[in-house]
Amino acid sequence: MRMTISGMLAAAGLLMVGLSAEAAEPTYQGQFVQGGIVFGQTDAGSKVLLDDVAIDTIASDGRFVLGFPRDYEGPARVSVRHADGSVESFSYDIADREFNIQRIDGLAPKMVNPDPDVISRIQDDSRQAREARTERFAEDFLQSGFVWPAVGPISGVYGSQRILNGEPRAPHWGIDIAVPAGTPVIAPADGIVTLAHPDMYFSGATLFVDHGLGVVSAFLHLSEMNVQVGDVVRQGDVIAKVGSSGRSTGPHLDWRGNVGPARIDAQLLVPPMEEVRKTADANN
Repeated sequence: MRMTISGMLAAAGLLMVGLSAEAAEPTYQGQFVQGGIVFGQTDAGSKVLLDDVAIDTIASDGRFVLGFPRDYEGPARVSVRHADGSVESFSYDIADREFNIQRIDGLAPKMVNPDPDVISRIQDDSRQAREARTERFAEDFLQSGFVWPAVGPISGVYGSQRILNGEPRAPHWGIDIAVPAGTPVIAPADGIVTLAHPDMYFSGATLFVDHGLGVVSAFLHLSEMNVQVGDVVRQGDVIAKVGSSGRSTGPHLDWRGNVGPARIDAQLLVPPMEEVRKTADANN
């Protein structure tokens, strides 16, 4: 199921906010919620700030993207510096969400509390991931909209608190899709590959695709990668295969999304999985 940005947001029941052509306030498509992603449009040549921090990449036609982390507390303050030098500011409430608690037992102790001799490896993994997410492309990749990178049961959701072997850990940032090892992973949208690491300590074989305007997808625990850094991929291209590498208790795809440094809920980019699976079953 291929959808444009506006189509996918409508299918997912997402908020669409817009004013008249005479209004200076940007128009938006998306959800002003914790973990949400919002696609904005302002006049060409303007600069946009979120909470007084400039949005790094804005398209030449004035398109930009906002991302709100899991624990973001509003209101969000959006300022627009117009080409004529004038500045306007707007305030938007951010809806709270409730997140699941998920317990995972049976992990090897070293994967819950890593040995000191692997700390430097973990730190280097984090550095490489951080650098890959700071790439900024203004190409028109986002106009393709998004599709699910794999179709199957959802076994883990964004924002859930994971308790590993009884010890609370950081929230889970991805959507886990429980499909067999070797299942193809397709590009959910057009983009450029910015990371293709064969073996990160926690996430195993890890792939990043930058979709432009600060939006990045990450794919974790892969068994195989079909692309390399610098490759341009198109929506629907097979980019990898599902695996169970890194810290994983079984085969699945962990799909994550970022807008700049903000970890957002990738599930908000696509139609409900139930609808996609029904469509797939009907076509088989």
